[in-house]
Amino acid sequence: MLHVALWEPEIPPNTGSVARLCAATGARLHLIGRLGFRLDDRSLKRAGLDYWPAVDLVRHVTFEDFTQVIDPARVWCVETPSATPYTRADFADGDCLLFGNESRGLPPGVRERFAARVVGIPMPTGAVRSLNLATAVGIVLYDALRRLHGW
Repeated sequence: MLHVALWEPEIPPNTGSVARLCAATGARLHLIGRLGFRLDDRSLKRAGLDYWPAVDLVRHVTFEDFTQVIDPARVWCVETPSATPYTRADFADGDCLLFGNESRGLPPGVRERFAARVVGIPMPTGAVRSLNLATAVGIVLYDALRRLHGW
């Protein structure tokens, strides 16, 4: 199983879409820190449709709480910009894909702590700064699963 972690997500429909991805793939979803919405928000529920019962959701008040559950050596930070594309990451079963929030990404301290395990999604045109959070999770999660399961 892979884990998907969102650091202080701000936009309910993004988190709802990520939750649906996790329900579809069996990935455990971790929400870390202060959320920009309530977990009973209508738009969050709408984006996740009726799949919420299938979501393996773990809530962490602090990053330290998160690292008590997830081995820090298993964390891959997906961040823009990154010199290393996610396609070069050697994902393994049990790894966690950590994504920053929509407006600021991951805090500098987290990026520094995991500097050797920061990967990004190539955007060859340079026309945009970043991708939608749910889109980014879908790209990396499904490619990691494809490689792990030989799809």
